[in-house]
Amino acid sequence: MTLRGLFRLKEGAREPVPVEEVEPVSEIVKRFSTGAISYGSISQEAHETLAIAMNRLGGRSNTGEGGEDADRYLPDENGDLRRSAIKQVASGRFGVTSEYLTNADDIQIKMAQGAKPGEGGQLPGHKVYPWIASTRHSTPGVALISPPPHHDIYSIEDLAQLIHDLKNANPRARIHVKLVSEAGVGTVAAGVSKAHADVVLISGHDGGTGASPLTSIKHAGTPWELGLAETQQTLLRNGLRDRIVVQTDGQMKTGRDVIVAALLGAEEYGFATAPLVVSGCIMMRVCHLDTCPVGVATQNPELRSRYDGKAEHVVNFFEFIAQEVREHLAALGFRSLEEAIGAVELLDTTKAIDHWKASGLNLSPVLEQVPTWTDDHRHQVRSQDHGLEKALDNTLIQLSEGALDYREPLKLDLPVRNVNRTVGTMLGHEVTKRYGAEGLPDDTIDISFTGSAGQSFGAFVPNGITLRLTGDANDYVGKGLSGGRITVRPPESVAYVPEEHIIAGNVIAYGATSGELFLRGVVGERFCVRNSGALAVVEGVGDHGCEYMTGGRAVILGRIGRNFAAGMSGGIAYVLDLDPERVNQEMVDLDPLDDTDRAFLEDALRRHHAETGSTVAQRLLTDFDVSVERFGKVMPRDFKRVLAAQAEAEREGRDVSEAIMASAQS
Repeated sequence: MTLRGLFRLKEGAREPVPVEEVEPVSEIVKRFSTGAISYGSISQEAHETLAIAMNRLGGRSNTGEGGEDADRYLPDENGDLRRSAIKQVASGRFGVTSEYLTNADDIQIKMAQGAKPGEGGQLPGHKVYPWIASTRHSTPGVALISPPPHHDIYSIEDLAQLIHDLKNANPRARIHVKLVSEAGVGTVAAGVSKAHADVVLISGHDGGTGASPLTSIKHAGTPWELGLAETQQTLLRNGLRDRIVVQTDGQMKTGRDVIVAALLGAEEYGFATAPLVVSGCIMMRVCHLDTCPVGVATQNPELRSRYDGKAEHVVNFFEFIAQEVREHLAALGFRSLEEAIGAVELLDTTKAIDHWKASGLNLSPVLEQVPTWTDDHRHQVRSQDHGLEKALDNTLIQLSEGALDYREPLKLDLPVRNVNRTVGTMLGHEVTKRYGAEGLPDDTIDISFTGSAGQSFGAFVPNGITLRLTGDANDYVGKGLSGGRITVRPPESVAYVPEEHIIAGNVIAYGATSGELFLRGVVGERFCVRNSGALAVVEGVGDHGCEYMTGGRAVILGRIGRNFAAGMSGGIAYVLDLDPERVNQEMVDLDPLDDTDRAFLEDALRRHHAETGSTVAQRLLTDFDVSVERFGKVMPRDFKRVLAAQAEAEREGRDVSEAIMASAQS
C-alpha cells in the first residue's frame, strides 16, 4: 500500500456542494503535466503523443533531458502542437540552446531524479541513433552520461545564479527546480524559493522509467507525501509559501491522488507512468535494452513501427482524472481545486493506524497544521521578483534595435561591472525569438566591454552576437554558448604576464553547443565540461578540464590540472606540452597529430592571436612547424571508433548511419 492509501478524506466535514458547481474539467487539467520523459528514453512517436495530448488539454508536457527537435515548435497542419511546454535543463545540458529555452513556457532544472536521486543517468551507445545525437548535439553510437551534479551548482547561490541565467534566457518562462522527496527537502525548497524559482517540484521515489535500477527504486528517496508535507510546512513557517508554486509527482494515477496532494499543499501535479501505459506501455522494464516490444521505449525503427498510441487516449485519461477530482472536491465542500490546497485538516489517518498492521505508526507530523505568516495563504499568490528590470541587457536591447529589427551591423562600446550578471543573454533571447537557431550573420551585433564582468557573461549567446571583454570575468563565461563569439583579454597596460594569471573563473563554456571562445589567460576548474560543439582556446586550465565533453574542440596553450578528460566521449582536445599524468585515460587515448590537426591548430592560433593579441599564440606561430609538435592530442576512443566506421562506410559506399550504429552494437 502507498502512504496516501493510509489517508482518509474527511468527506462531509464541510457542507458538500453539487458537482455542477465545482470548477470545470477544462480548468482542472491545466494543473496537470506529464513527468520528465526524455526523447531518447522513449520513441519520438510516444513523446509527441504526450505533447499533443497535453497541448490539447491546456496542460504541459515535459521534454525530459535530451533537447527537442526544432520542427516541433510550430503547429502541424491539423492545428496540433508537438512542442513540449516544459523544457528540462539537467546536468548533461543535452540540447540546451538559446532556441530550446526560448521555446519554453516552463524551464525545469532537474537537481535529481525521483527514482534514483544522486545517481545521474546514462543513455547506452546503441540507443544514441543519429536523430537522437542531432537533438542532443552529440555523436551517434556513443553513450551519453548524465553526471550526478550540475557542474555550475555547488551552493544555493550557484543555483540562484542558474535560475537567473535561465530567466534571462526566456523572461516569459517560469523557472522550476525539481527536487527529490527525502528528509530535509523542506529546507532545500526554502532555499529554492529564496533563490527566486517560480516553481518547486517534489518528486517521489516511485517515479522513473523502467531503466532505473531496482535497487535505487526500492531503497533511494521517499514517497512524495512525506517530502510534500515537509516542504509545505517549511515554506509556511518561513513566510515563503505565497511566492512559489509547489508541484509534485511520482506514480500519481487517480483523482484521489491529486486530492491528497492538494490537501498536503501541492498546486500542480505530474503524471508519467500512467499516461505512458495509456499510450501502450506494458511495463516490460527493458527500456535500457532498446527492445521494447510495443514501440514506446525504443529507437529501433522496426519496433517503433508497432507503436499504436493516440493522443485521444491520453486526453481521455486526464479528463477522467479531472472529473474524479471534481467529485471529490464536491464531497469535501470545495468549488475549486485552489480552495483545497493546503487544507490538511481534511485528511485523517485514525482508521489506518488503528489497524493491527500499522500499530504504533505516527503520521501526525505529516498532517501538522502550521500557522502562516502571510494572510493565511497556503498557496502561491504573488510572483517572484527576478530583478530583470535592472539588467544591463535592457540597455543593450534598446541600443540594438536596428540590428534586431533590420539586421543592420552594430558596434557598441560599454563599461561593465561585476554586478552585471548574465550579460548578453536577454539580448540573445531577442535574437533567437526573431530569427530562430539561425540567428543573425556573424558579428552583426559586436559589443566591446571594459571592466570586470559578473557571473555567466555571454550565457546562451546565439549566432550573430560577438562579446569582447577587456578586463576579466567571473565564473560561467559562455555557459550554454549557442553560436555566438566571446573574447576575454586583459588590458594592454597590465604589468603582469597574461598567460600566468587568471582571466576568468570556473566552469567556462559548460554545455556549449556551438560558437567560439577565446581567452587570453588562465581559467579555473571544469573548463569545457559537456562542451558539445564550440571551439574554445585558453592559456591554462584548472582541474577536471574537458570533463564529459561530447563534441567541439578545445585548445589549451598552457598547463592543465588533474583529471583532465574524465568521461570525455566526443570532440578533441589539443594541449601544449601535455603531461600524460594529468589526463584521465579511462575513455581517451593520447594520439599523434595528423595533417588535419596541424592545419586546424595553425588556424586556431592565428584566430586566437587576432582576437586577443596573445603573445603565446604569436610565439608558437613564429616557428609553427616546430611548435606544433609540442601539442598532445586527447582523443576519445568511442569518438575515434565512430569516425573510423564513418570513413570506412564512405569508402565502401554503405549507409553511414547504419555503419555507425552497427559499430555501437559490436
